Amino acid sequence: MTLAASKEKKLIALTSVLAAVFLTSFKLGIGLWTNSLGILSEAAHSGLDLLAAIITMFAVTFADRPADEDHPYGHGKLENISAFVETLLLILTCAWIVWEGVGRLLAHTHHVETNIWSFIVMGVAILIDMSRSRALYRVARKHNSQALEADALHFSSDVWSSLTVIGGLFFVWLGYPEFDAVAAIGVALLVLFVSYRLGRRTIDALMDRVPHSLTKEVESAIKSVEGVEELRKVRIRTSGAHMFVDTVVAIRRTIPFQSAHTIMDNIERAVHHIHPNADVVVHSEPFEAKDETIIDKIRMIVMDKGLRAPHNIEVQLTGGKYFIDFDVEYAEGKSFTEAHEMTSEIERQIQTALQSIGKVTIHMEEYHPSERILTNVTDAEINLSNEIIEVTQRHNDIFACKDLTLLKEGHQYNATLTCQIEKTKTLDEVHQIISDVEAVLFRHFKQLRRIIIHAEPK
Repeated sequence: MTLAASKEKKLIALTSVLAAVFLTSFKLGIGLWTNSLGILSEAAHSGLDLLAAIITMFAVTFADRPADEDHPYGHGKLENISAFVETLLLILTCAWIVWEGVGRLLAHTHHVETNIWSFIVMGVAILIDMSRSRALYRVARKHNSQALEADALHFSSDVWSSLTVIGGLFFVWLGYPEFDAVAAIGVALLVLFVSYRLGRRTIDALMDRVPHSLTKEVESAIKSVEGVEELRKVRIRTSGAHMFVDTVVAIRRTIPFQSAHTIMDNIERAVHHIHPNADVVVHSEPFEAKDETIIDKIRMIVMDKGLRAPHNIEVQLTGGKYFIDFDVEYAEGKSFTEAHEMTSEIERQIQTALQSIGKVTIHMEEYHPSERILTNVTDAEINLSNEIIEVTQRHNDIFACKDLTLLKEGHQYNATLTCQIEKTKTLDEVHQIISDVEAVLFRHFKQLRRIIIHAEPK
């Protein structure tokens, strides 16, 4: 809730208090002067509005305070509690009005004096009530404030009850004083109906009941986000003007973590689009898609062991069975026995997860961090550099080589270079050419530890 929004809510609540003070005083004075139960019931109603407006003012003031350690969901429920208290006050007032009205009807004590001021006070009340009700409803809808909406409901019910009282006063003026009590009872019944609607909504809010339409709207927004495979759970609760959404979604397990995080961010934005004050928590669960490839499944099985993604995965289909081989890297210092036990478990899981497996062969190796301290000896090892380029260019498909770099670690070298290859070759053909060249270089230069060749179209 922004500072401007909070200020607007407090200002509209304060003006409602001032309006209620004026109306209560005006109605009470005229009611006592004319002895009209209808006007006195309206004075009591306005007095209740004054108390409700004061409660609302305090509620919207404290409800906008930020969440703290004791109130992790904020203080928004104060608005709902305020509305509930207002409802109880309405019911008590209506009970008194009905009791007094029935008593007057049974006792036939109708000493009501009507004059021009009786109608003026009710007319002024209608104008003020209509103005305050419209203003309160506007701000309540704008900021989703149930306390202000309850206050608006008070003022709007006053309009109809004032019209009822005017009708009763008109019949009193015609010589039927009992209609004053009838009008008062009518006001009470009308307010009771309004109280029932307000009370029901307030209790629903306190019990965290959410309209079915809002749940469907939030669910539709989440499902519309690209990358959400399944919506598994949505929980919504409201606290004043704020809405809290907890959701569980299924996201493909094969996509990178950063991509999954982006999908969850998009879910939050989708919910904020329909409810700007929503606090959204998204929990994602892995989703195994039907179109996952064998290689995808192998990667997931290996990475589920806390290992790096396997590489050099080869899947061959022979005689209706799959023969699979790949490399797995283990942490530096892992013993051979421990690595073999984990490798055997990986093989068993692959056999269980996949059908028609002929054989699984896993090459174990130790993982070495990519950040190594080496010495650039390209300029110092001119003879070795020239020999590497010469051997490389003997291959019939290599036009030329350039950008050779030699990095030395101990007695071994890492070599990187760029080779030009006919641009009409397919990517698979280029890969095979590079693999052949690397194999020749490893055989010819035993001191080479690693060779990386970048292919460039000619």
